[in-house]
Amino acid sequence: MKRTIKLAVVAALALGATSAFATNGATMIAVGGKSMGMGGTGIGVGHGAESTLANPAMITTIKGNNEVSFGGTVFMPDIETTPTFMGTSTTADSASDFFVIPSVSLATKVNDNFYWGIGMWGTGGLGVDFRDTPTVDDGGKHMNMVTALQTMQFGVPMAYTNSGFTIAATPIVQYSSLDIQYTFSSNPAVPGNEFSSGAGVAQDVAVGYNLGLAYETNGITIGAVYKSEIKFDVDDVLSNTITPMAMTAGSQALAAGMDEMATPAEMGIGISYTTQGHTLAVDYKNIAWEDAEVYKDFGWEDQDVFSIGYEYATSGWAVRAGYQYAEGAVQDNMGKGLVLDQGYALGGASLTNTFNLLGFPGTQESHITLGGTYAFNETLSLDVAAVFGLENKETFTGFSGEDITNKHSEQGYTVQLNYAF
Repeated sequence: MKRTIKLAVVAALALGATSAFATNGATMIAVGGKSMGMGGTGIGVGHGAESTLANPAMITTIKGNNEVSFGGTVFMPDIETTPTFMGTSTTADSASDFFVIPSVSLATKVNDNFYWGIGMWGTGGLGVDFRDTPTVDDGGKHMNMVTALQTMQFGVPMAYTNSGFTIAATPIVQYSSLDIQYTFSSNPAVPGNEFSSGAGVAQDVAVGYNLGLAYETNGITIGAVYKSEIKFDVDDVLSNTITPMAMTAGSQALAAGMDEMATPAEMGIGISYTTQGHTLAVDYKNIAWEDAEVYKDFGWEDQDVFSIGYEYATSGWAVRAGYQYAEGAVQDNMGKGLVLDQGYALGGASLTNTFNLLGFPGTQESHITLGGTYAFNETLSLDVAAVFGLENKETFTGFSGEDITNKHSEQGYTVQLNYAF
């Protein structure tokens, strides 16, 4: 058992060096092959060891006394952005279009009432890469923008169950990193005013927690989950990269004090019904971007996430399908009058629109998912899942006072190996 835990953690650390992209704003729609295949549902339906982040109360659904799930998601976002300056538009695709996202989960049954586990997961991120576009002096309108936000979480779920009712908690340790770089010009119409902006990579480790509840009776399972906000230090990356553009835009205020960022709090409920191998699950959750540090300053809006998933399972195989919808977290900031907590204006709504659509386009809304499981024997099984984020197009007023348009679609493919013993 101890050897299995060590191997799982080492594997997750090795994969964790890669970046992650996001689907609901800056968070993945789900973690794990089964949940991915069922539209991201997992609050009111059990997926064994992989259930830790969706609802830790569901780790009681593991097969046998111990279950290990190890896998990863190949994620391929397609970001196309078209800024306009002085009446001329230029379209370019982001080169940040291939990521590997790890997922390692272990859960064990101590006795009929107590379960615990351990795991490490890539949980989100956001970023673009426009380094191959023309420089500002050569008429480039993408500013060679490069952004990369990554989050990974490590957790130890603990669940107590009795008479169909389960209560659970997971202490969370989160690793986060943020990098922003771009080139800019104080007067793009005049060559020679170009300069680079960047402050290196900020990294931090912070803590939070997840709480889960579940009740099961006669094939019906009801679940609820709360995930705490996790604040982390981003040093001077944001203030040092935003300030030059804000000053050029005519803002007399600096983006001072933006040295802390936050993974937003979430809360949700879910319900599922299983009969004769058929399972139908529905989840609802709210992601509180409007209260999270930095995201609220950039005008991100809370997301109401609706998920529905279906599974048909036999002793040897299963098939899954699902759908998830959440209105994009990034919306047009014109007319909002955004102000930082410190009372400083952030260069106007057009500036935040530019950073959002060009650098952090959390605009994805609809996802269709498919998946399945094949059991090699009673202990070993393989999950696969595919996620298709349908293209969403947004056009806001950008930094120059002219339109900036973003098109965002995604594909993700998950493979996960499960070992129950």
